[in-house]
Amino acid sequence: MIIIIELIQAFVLGFTVGISAALIPGPMMFATISISLREGRRTGLMVFIGHALVESALFLLIFAGAASFLGESAMAYISVTGGLIMILFGLVLIKSARKVSTIDISTLSNKQELASNPVSAGLITSALNPSLVIWWLTAGSAILLQEYLIGIMAVIAFILGHWIADLGFLIAVSTSSSRGKELFSEKTHERILYFCGAFMAVFGLWFLANYNNMSAFV
Repeated sequence: MIIIIELIQAFVLGFTVGISAALIPGPMMFATISISLREGRRTGLMVFIGHALVESALFLLIFAGAASFLGESAMAYISVTGGLIMILFGLVLIKSARKVSTIDISTLSNKQELASNPVSAGLITSALNPSLVIWWLTAGSAILLQEYLIGIMAVIAFILGHWIADLGFLIAVSTSSSRGKELFSEKTHERILYFCGAFMAVFGLWFLANYNNMSAFV
């Protein structure tokens, strides 16, 4: 029963992290909107494939060094660093919620011509996004290693939740864009960002408060 609860928690955490990042307009979202106007709603799935390939490489990079990371002092350092970055990320989300929700995405998307192929667009906009790389090598790695200490199934649950959020959001964006509609209202966008920002900040605080407990598992 405890294992099931931990797997559900890992899934929910992965999903929330995925949605929190996806909601901030960036190159991948703009490219998805731009290409979906021509390719249709299948664009979201294809962009996700490229995005997932980049994240898979980052996951392998993180776990390739897991043996050297998983020492008590190293795990404590990763937990503290990850917690601080999650708090910062959450506060940035909260601060920018109103501004982000009023961005004219349709205008910005017309300027995104990084790749005409949706899979390539997902690869390029993810690999060349410093925020994504920095996130996974700091806060993201702290979360993944924490789940790794619970078990490989917890890691899979977290990644699955994260990718379902990414895939669902990208498909929703491409579907709505191909039909010439907005995904959701500005007010709804703003409220979701506030919620995600608060969640990330609180979870970051939890990481800081429990770093000794996590390092004790090593």
